[in-house]
Amino acid sequence: MMKARDLVDGLGPMPLWLYLIRHGGTAWSISGQHTGRTDIPLTPRGESEATRLKHRLDNIGFAHVLTSPSRRARRTCEMVGLERAAEIDPDLAEWDYGQYEGRRSVDIRAERPGWNVFRDGCPGGETPAQVSDRADRLIVRLRSLDGTVALFSHGQFGSVLAARWIGLPLIEAQHLRLDTASLSILGSDPHHPEVPIIASWNTTGEETVGPPGVTRVRGAAEIQQRAIDRWENEGGEPRTEEYPR
Repeated sequence: MMKARDLVDGLGPMPLWLYLIRHGGTAWSISGQHTGRTDIPLTPRGESEATRLKHRLDNIGFAHVLTSPSRRARRTCEMVGLERAAEIDPDLAEWDYGQYEGRRSVDIRAERPGWNVFRDGCPGGETPAQVSDRADRLIVRLRSLDGTVALFSHGQFGSVLAARWIGLPLIEAQHLRLDTASLSILGSDPHHPEVPIIASWNTTGEETVGPPGVTRVRGAAEIQQRAIDRWENEGGEPRTEEYPR
């Protein structure tokens, strides 16, 4: 079976693709309580969610595996079978919610109408600017890597990372929800490598995934691959309708 490296030998570094994985469910993700620095474990259901991710990632040859320090992220990494390759990166940690740790948004808004963590931050915790800077710092390091990289992280920080990856202000992360045990893929436009893209977002299905442009990926990445195949076989640029807006 042809591997990703076989397609790029002699052509320089492999393109960077980031596989962003949110940890499996916890008691607080079920109740809706903000979980930042509290080191809460996965529930049995959360472990089952993490296990179901394994077959989706089994055929990916990850060049690097990075995980948040929290045990819910590290346990998800373990359930997927990547713990031996994992490096802990503190910048993948969830938002520090300060005084709002363990509280639900609905209860916070009862006291502070209109509160939005992506705009207002948390008293005693991180400000939006601090979280944005942390994501930017991580992105600088990630861009020094090549190949496929697994990132085990969290719901709201993962949303911030994706927004900053494509150059959006942090507030736009509010539109990028991440479910527990979800998989998203960040990369670059194959024809315009300087343009960062979200190739796949918040997938929780059973499909097997692989690096876009190498193996089959459903959704946006699959559409991109069809366009690349035609471009390579027929010449010219992909038609714009190949990329849904």
